[in-house]
Amino acid sequence: MSTTSAPIDVDRARAETRGCEGMAHLNHAGSSLMPIPVADALIGWQREEEFRGGYETVDRYQDKLENFYDATARLLNCGRDEVAFIENATRAWDMAFYALDLGPGDRILTTESEYGSNMIAYLHRAKHTGCEVAIVPNDSHGQIDVAALDRMVDERVKLISISHVPTGGGLVNPAAAVGKVARRHGVPYLLDACQSAGQIPLDVREIGCDFLSATGRKYLRGPRGTGFLYVRGDWIERLDPPLLDQHAAELINEREYVMRGDARRFENWECHFAGKAALGVAIDYALGWGVEAIRDRVQPLAQTLRDRLATVDGVEVLDEGAEKCGIVTFRKAGEEADAIKRRLKAHRINVSVSGDSGARVGYDRRGIGTAVRASVHYITLEREIDDLVRALGTAG
Repeated sequence: MSTTSAPIDVDRARAETRGCEGMAHLNHAGSSLMPIPVADALIGWQREEEFRGGYETVDRYQDKLENFYDATARLLNCGRDEVAFIENATRAWDMAFYALDLGPGDRILTTESEYGSNMIAYLHRAKHTGCEVAIVPNDSHGQIDVAALDRMVDERVKLISISHVPTGGGLVNPAAAVGKVARRHGVPYLLDACQSAGQIPLDVREIGCDFLSATGRKYLRGPRGTGFLYVRGDWIERLDPPLLDQHAAELINEREYVMRGDARRFENWECHFAGKAALGVAIDYALGWGVEAIRDRVQPLAQTLRDRLATVDGVEVLDEGAEKCGIVTFRKAGEEADAIKRRLKAHRINVSVSGDSGARVGYDRRGIGTAVRASVHYITLEREIDDLVRALGTAG
């Protein structure tokens, strides 16, 4: 939950971001720029390890590690015992997904725009357990059709699993509406919030999800190699994690072990401690601005970019959804996405390319090969948007 909704002080935010100088970073959906307090927390922890030792630094600064749980609980409106620190969003998602009991004939419902790694995991379990994967059709906005989802749920459906914000487009799937369907039918609900955490308010009680995974490096502006998993309290004891160690469980004797009773049963004993402490700082930093305020700046900026791209000859904006976020995808006739990325890089503008396995199912269904993905954040300036559009309009 955010602490304020006052407008973003963009000048201050950019002053607190060293990486803003000399380039336009429009790749926040790939990996954002850490603000100074986060980068200093990360480097400072590693400096402590250099001079004091890794174990000793953990002992001395345990409060900084524990702050991660408190900060994440505030971000998601959940209990700190429902949060686990995981090394990345994909592994966080995996720890929940592979802990679910799925067998022959059980069905997983997902979306056309589902993230490629998640699709691979569905197909992997289908291959090994005999469960089935069914894709819910889109509605007229290009997002998951909630009415169709409701009709598809029957006694065979054992999981509803969707990406809140797909990696290859600007839409925001109606996560809370999906949650209502899941609750009504008593079906567990896994939400991949990798692209939404930090740019869209996330209240797991309102959304109604049982599990949520996210990363630190994107819109939360945290370090790479950090992520987290939320598991609703009444599910923790019902899940047997696919991997355990002596942090997740306690060895009683040569024949017995006991798992932790909180979400830390999904963690590893060894982790990126510097990243964990810095991710707590990053979440606090985002909450200091207010996630509502971040959303209220990011979404109009992204729409400005879409509107200005539409004025460039040969450019097609590809974003769908009744609600759109800070991710903008487009293609230009006669020029490959990779070539556009290189050309923009020469103008000191960072973007990325979508279209590999990460967005494969949705792109295949829409006849899209690859697309340029430009993603704005609250530190983005309109002149940076103008620079991108101007560079795009020049001869390729």
